[in-house]
Amino acid sequence: MLLSRRAAIVLLLLLAGFEVGSAQEPSPPASGAPAAATPTFREQINFVRVDVIVTDGTQKPVTDLTKADFEVLEDGKPQSVEQFRLIKIDGNPAPGEKVREIRNRDDEEAEAAKEGVRLFLFFFDDYHVRMGSAASLRDPLIKFIQTQLRPTDMVAVMYPLTPVDGISFTRNFGSIESAVRGFEGRKFRYEPRNQFEAEYSRYPTETIETIRNQVVMGALRGAATRLGSLREGRKSIIFVSEGFTAMLPAQMRNQDASLPCTGPGGGGIPGCNPAAGNPMAGEQLSSRESTAQYFAQTDIYSRLREVYDVANRNNTAIYSLDPRGLATQEFDIDENIGPNQNRAALQMTQDTLRVLSQETDGRAIVNRNDLTTGLAQVTRDASAYYLIGYTSSAAPTDGKFHEIKVRVKRRGIDVRARKGYWAATVADTIKAAAPSPQAPKAVEAALASISTSIQSGKYVRTWVGTERGANGKTRVTFLWEPLPPLPGVRRDPAGRIALIAATTAGDLIYRGRSPDAATPLAPAGTATATGPQRVSFDAAPGAIELRMTVEAADGGGVLDQEVQKITIPDFTSPDAVMSTARVHRARNAREVQLLAADAAAVPAVVREFSRAERLLVRFDVYGGAVPSAVLLNRAGTKMADLTVAPATAGGTHQIDMGLNTIPSGEYLIEITAKGTAGEVKQLIALRVAG
Repeated sequence: MLLSRRAAIVLLLLLAGFEVGSAQEPSPPASGAPAAATPTFREQINFVRVDVIVTDGTQKPVTDLTKADFEVLEDGKPQSVEQFRLIKIDGNPAPGEKVREIRNRDDEEAEAAKEGVRLFLFFFDDYHVRMGSAASLRDPLIKFIQTQLRPTDMVAVMYPLTPVDGISFTRNFGSIESAVRGFEGRKFRYEPRNQFEAEYSRYPTETIETIRNQVVMGALRGAATRLGSLREGRKSIIFVSEGFTAMLPAQMRNQDASLPCTGPGGGGIPGCNPAAGNPMAGEQLSSRESTAQYFAQTDIYSRLREVYDVANRNNTAIYSLDPRGLATQEFDIDENIGPNQNRAALQMTQDTLRVLSQETDGRAIVNRNDLTTGLAQVTRDASAYYLIGYTSSAAPTDGKFHEIKVRVKRRGIDVRARKGYWAATVADTIKAAAPSPQAPKAVEAALASISTSIQSGKYVRTWVGTERGANGKTRVTFLWEPLPPLPGVRRDPAGRIALIAATTAGDLIYRGRSPDAATPLAPAGTATATGPQRVSFDAAPGAIELRMTVEAADGGGVLDQEVQKITIPDFTSPDAVMSTARVHRARNAREVQLLAADAAAVPAVVREFSRAERLLVRFDVYGGAVPSAVLLNRAGTKMADLTVAPATAGGTHQIDMGLNTIPSGEYLIEITAKGTAGEVKQLIALRVAG
């Protein structure tokens, strides 16, 4: 079970777009900005950045200090302050300045780099917030948005499964309010809502809680890295969460999280915990239980350290916002958890929130009913602070924690700064100095196709394939499937696609709809999904345009439109020619056999797979060419030979490939067909996760 748990953790981290050990370079200031607009900081491993908040006895910022007023110590030794700057922002535009709308990534990067802009990210941890708590949080958050945010502020919303490249900042605060209203907590609720969660929906509840913890922490690391890539100055994450649970109490440990385990003894359902309904179960910890709890808590705090280490490196403060208010217990009455476990679990969750905030120079808005006052402090902290940088005199490479203390010579004031940092190791230093290997352009383009198959409006995912047709023409197959809705965003579901294929001269090749009637279609990965929708037609070789219109279910109108320009290959050549490879996914060898015998099986549109799956890759080779295949890593380096066999149906050749022995990551299948006059190659990119 340990291997399955780790695999599932990696699955969700990767599919959410996180890469362990990677960091993005900070974006340069917008072109045309004056040289002194942003402090310049060195990019080296031993250079340390600290933002310092100084307030008086009334919590008002002190803004008249100089570099000489500060003393910085690392492990008790004075450090020489090399960079020093007061950052003072009120969120309002300068007189005569027009507030720029955020329309794309270029606008986002240019505006975020400006010194007078405050950056806030709402992280809605729905995995660790109960439904009732989420509802009680809406009014304070909306009040914060309406009263504390200013025109030049930039705000983003993120959920645990939001990819890093899916974090988009906006100045449309109305859209943020809509996201707040749509936030729904799912704590201790395990119904899968997407394909990724369905992969582990029948795991034990303890395993799912571990997965959720790791997904959220990975997402926080990704969020801090993304914020750090935008600029040097202080950034703020408002982390809406009830904290992390190290171990579930005995009453909630079910072997299958999908079972309706209610009532005493779990209702007598096999797989449910027989301790359910017994409030005294686990009240007196056995030595074994105590040891397990110790290691679980140690693991939580170790991984939290990774979060605040990344946050500190990217000058990002985490403000933990506990929606429970003044809480007295962690579990609801109907969960029948004893008082000792209840108190201990509540203390644990609150402590994890406090640690995250204290170690990143944020504030923990925990165990208080007045959330508005705590939220107001978020904007005050982002409005006036000192940005200080120094090169560590010890230049540590020991991987250990090094304490930072910032002192101010003036009396009667309060000084806040992060407590320290974890030094890089020698291996980290070598890795940072080493140039990144560049993959061939063909490999980069193939890997990019994993994401570009998603239609720009994010309603559907598509795939286009070609093979030999009749009378010298080429058979074109167009597949599509609806995407799950974005968290917190309400929209009409895609019901069908209207497709027009035409030559570049405007001659019509195909016109039709798929399916014929506009009806709600379940997204891929859900229990009611029917698989991709397919459209096929014949076209002469040459350039064509595919004009795709996404229509809402039940005739609700047009949701989005997109035009793709593609080149139809000529399969009449007597030499080596290869069709587009079709990738089918299966859960076991039996499903592979069924797919191999079904010539009409619809290929998968998605290129993200679990290590628990098998792939059947089918393709056609014409002109008497002999095919071979290899597995490449994301740098384009060969990893292994793959067996190509004659196809039993649906093509001339096939590759049966298990993923369970392949580490999580991005890979390519390279198929080569050698003919008498040369060879042709095809790259199939795929992402493998836990």
